[in-house]
Amino acid sequence: MEWEVVIGLETHAELATRTKLWCDCSTEFGAAPNTHTCPICVGMPGVLPVLNRKAFELALRVAFAFKCKVPPRTFFDRKNYYYPDLPKNYQISQNYCNTGTEGHIDIPVNGGSKRVRIHNVHLEEDAGKNIHPERSDADYSLVDLNRAGVPLLEIVTEPDMRGPEEAQAFMETMRRALLYTEVSECHMEQGHLRFEASISLRAPGAAEYGARVEIKNVNSMKAVTSAIEYEIKRQTRILNEGGKVARETRLWDDAAGATGRMRSKEEAQDYRYFPEPDLIPVTIDDEMRARVMAAVPELPLARKRRFIEAFGLPEYDAGVISDDRRTADFFEEALKTYDNPKAVGNWIMNAMLREMKQRGIGIVELKPKPAQVAALAKIASSDRINSPAAQKVFTIMMDTGDDPEEIIRREGLEQTSDSGDILPLVSKAIADNPKAVADFKSGKASAVKFLMGQVMRMARGKANPQVAEKIIQEELGKM
Repeated sequence: MEWEVVIGLETHAELATRTKLWCDCSTEFGAAPNTHTCPICVGMPGVLPVLNRKAFELALRVAFAFKCKVPPRTFFDRKNYYYPDLPKNYQISQNYCNTGTEGHIDIPVNGGSKRVRIHNVHLEEDAGKNIHPERSDADYSLVDLNRAGVPLLEIVTEPDMRGPEEAQAFMETMRRALLYTEVSECHMEQGHLRFEASISLRAPGAAEYGARVEIKNVNSMKAVTSAIEYEIKRQTRILNEGGKVARETRLWDDAAGATGRMRSKEEAQDYRYFPEPDLIPVTIDDEMRARVMAAVPELPLARKRRFIEAFGLPEYDAGVISDDRRTADFFEEALKTYDNPKAVGNWIMNAMLREMKQRGIGIVELKPKPAQVAALAKIASSDRINSPAAQKVFTIMMDTGDDPEEIIRREGLEQTSDSGDILPLVSKAIADNPKAVADFKSGKASAVKFLMGQVMRMARGKANPQVAEKIIQEELGKM
């Protein structure tokens, strides 16, 4: 029997703050174990947490970006459970009053888009990290609490995805959205961004969901997709054999390519939530709403659509340029100087991004300004310089940040379209190459290209190729 796949995802994003959620300890990645800690983040008795304002406003920014309902007042709760990397034996989170609820995010699917509903967005503290020795005979594990207390944003979807492809599209879209809103650096290899999938199967057309299995311990988008694919096969086999899928939490073993049982799935009451007594509620007043909403950018998929509709860009070009917020900002700023989206876009995609990749730099380190790239695009679209010269100008711009006009003048790169300057060169090329003339008369089109090369060599690349070719054709036609 075929079964309908139902998938929901939880996104865990560490927020881009310099300090932790309740204290002044650094959030910098890679420090020696247990050096970014204090009595607050290691859970000593008698300490009091103080909310990091920036972390809260970054969480609020995400809620507004996903069109969530944001309450006028919110508060934090204690989520009670024990793990070695959670020194207080409880986690400060939000259960009864989330930062945002009932939002949505659009993802690209089959050439169109699909809306995935966001159940809630909430802020909590991250736990530490268990370090297990690789020796098979080791009888201990170590705990690094540097990560304990780092602000963590959790984004929980409704079960709206229907296959691994949609889950992959969601993860990629979510990562771009978090980068666009500048709330997280999203380095998955550093644990900044993690996804957990919940998968269930049900009979086609059924209203009730099947037993939900949550997959943890996945450290990449590829691993999440692989875990979903495996779990679909596992649950299908169980159901087709007449069995029942257990509602549980399972771990993904990347080396084995399989999931394994971790524990039965907890219900909310198992955590014994109650309002956090050491933190006062947060009032989200009109001033805070207006200030945070002003920092919410247009999200990448919406921006891509606008680039296609407003600027007439091909879908591929619009996707490349809108993929990174700073690149998209650069593009729109450049259009203020030269209103030719296709020409400006080509220079950004084919020259600027290529040079940045080769030099290993980001757009922040880029020397040419948007107006300068636009000016070069405008010059290159005219007959003033040829394509090799334009590429040379851009390379110099990348090295120096000089204006293209200055470089063209300094390097003597401006080409001539004056037939009076080009005709003598054509006449000499024809006179010096009688074989090419004979080849032309015998119908060999390559003869014109050969003569073009001779003219361009004598002109040191400064002759307009279109004008030169026209004169060559005219002179040969007279013979």
